[in-house]
Parts: sequence; C-alpha cells; structure tokens
Amino acid sequence: MTNWAKSSHDSATPGITNTTKLHGVRCEYAFMRVPTKENPDPLRKPDNNQEVFADGDFADFIKPIFDTLDLYHNQGVDPRAVAIAFKNLAEKHPEAELAIVAMEKRGDDKILLRAKTAEGSDKSQLSAEYFDDYNRLKALSQSQQLLLVERSDQIRDLKNMITTALQQPNFYTQGSTIMPQDNSTNISAGRDISGVINLGKISGDVTNTIGQLPESPQTDKPGIKELLTQLQEAISQSADLPDEEKAEALEQVKTLAEAGKNPQESIKQKTAKTAITMLKGIFTGLPAIASLVEAGNKLLPAISQLFGLG
Repeated sequence: MTNWAKSSHDSATPGITNTTKLHGVRCEYAFMRVPTKENPDPLRKPDNNQEVFADGDFADFIKPIFDTLDLYHNQGVDPRAVAIAFKNLAEKHPEAELAIVAMEKRGDDKILLRAKTAEGSDKSQLSAEYFDDYNRLKALSQSQQLLLVERSDQIRDLKNMITTALQQPNFYTQGSTIMPQDNSTNISAGRDISGVINLGKISGDVTNTIGQLPESPQTDKPGIKELLTQLQEAISQSADLPDEEKAEALEQVKTLAEAGKNPQESIKQKTAKTAITMLKGIFTGLPAIASLVEAGNKLLPAISQLFGLG
C-alpha cells in the first residue's frame, strides 16, 4: 500500500511534485504509467514483480524524476541531432549539471529523454535552447552532422543508444546517470574541417585500435581481433555502401575493438551490443546478394558470441 505524503502547502494530494515531503513515506511499488486493461502493470518499479521498495528506497527513487528536464521528441527523431544538441546544452550550461537519467520510446517514432538538473535550473530556458539547437542541427547535411558527432565518445554513444531505442518495439531505461561524463571536444582527424570524410584515416584509426587487441589463443579459431579485422576489410572493400555509411560502419567496428579490450565487462558488453545492432541496421539496406551482407551474417554472430551476447 502506498501512503502519499503531504505537499509543502500542507494539503493532501494523490500526486507528487518536487515540493512533496517524502520523509517517512512507505511504498512497496509504483507504476510509471496509468494501468489499463491491456497493460495492468505499466512500467512497474521495482521491475521485478517479486521485489518491493525497502524503507526509504521509494523517496530515493522518485525524487530525481521531479528535478529533471524532460525533452520530448514527437516526430522524425534524428539521433545525431539529439546527441549533439544535448552535448551542446550541457557545455553551454555547466551550472545546470545536466546528465541523462532515463530514456523512453513512445509510439513508433517518439522518444523522451529525461535529464537530471541542478536545483534552481531554469528548465523552460534549457528546453527552449535545446530545441532551437536541435532543429538547426536536423537541417544540416549528414556529413556535417558526422563531423560534429566525432567531438566526443559521449555524443556517439548517445546517438547509438537513441538509434537502438527507435529500432525496438518497446524501450525504457533508467539509471543514476545513463551517459558517462565526457569533456572532450576534439574533432576526429578522420574528417577535415569542411566535413569531408577521409576513409583512409578512419580505417587507419580502426586498424590501430584492433591492433591493440590480443591475438586468438587458438590458432584454428579466430578471436575478436581476427573477426574484427575481417569485418573491417569487408566494409572497406564494399562497393555497395556509400562513403557516409561506410564511415559509420567503420566507427562501429572501432567501438567493438575498444570494447574488445575487456569483453566480459557488462558495460563493454552493452557497448558491443549497441554497435552490433547499428551494424545490422546499416547492412539491412544492402542487396541480399551483397558480399558485405554475407560477411556480416557470418561475422556478427561470431563476434556476439565472443562478447557473451550470443
């Protein structure tokens, strides 16, 4: 049973706001959406139906939700533009201490980002600035967006996560901080200042990263290093991929190589899973007889298995 607290105005209320007094409140579980006949347990927290909140856990769980900036994208979501705009906003307003704590897909092409903010932040101003920048970024060409994506791993990782979310029927994730902090603003040498893609440089970076991986201990069975080398070659030699998608695919191979340094760590496994999903999405648009499709169908399952995903 849930006992609702009184607000700072000392009037009983069935809702919770950032002024609600939660000290001493006891709650076993909560639904993040209104139950319906079709879905009687929508987004139950704790997720495990056999678990309940311990004393004090509900207050710790619910309070951050009401100190957040909610960025709702209701049509034609552009993952690159979302990631770049959020990074720009965080850099412009360091005092707001922005950090994404939840992400939810709604409907076929809508997504909600929920970002933690510092107390006293002007959420209306932050939202307006974000969407002004987001709409500007959506109008850029793909090559211009790719140049900006390379500013940091945080932008690339957030873009990948949003893309993955949009590809799944249902997606909801929440944590204390979903995206790692990253203050890097360096532009990759793989693209020049005008945004022109340098595939040779990008491929060279991938080769160097793969080269840092250990060789397979079994001479008759390829490991992550050998499989990624084969995948890189298949992508580089493909005549079916346009340069922009080829660059994107090579970036995902580099991400896999970086994750392959510690393939059994849960965080690296999640990173690898996202990269593999991205690669599958890129290959999906190719003709079924394309050599890269054949290589992907052979190599990606083997790579997944080595990361403990298969």
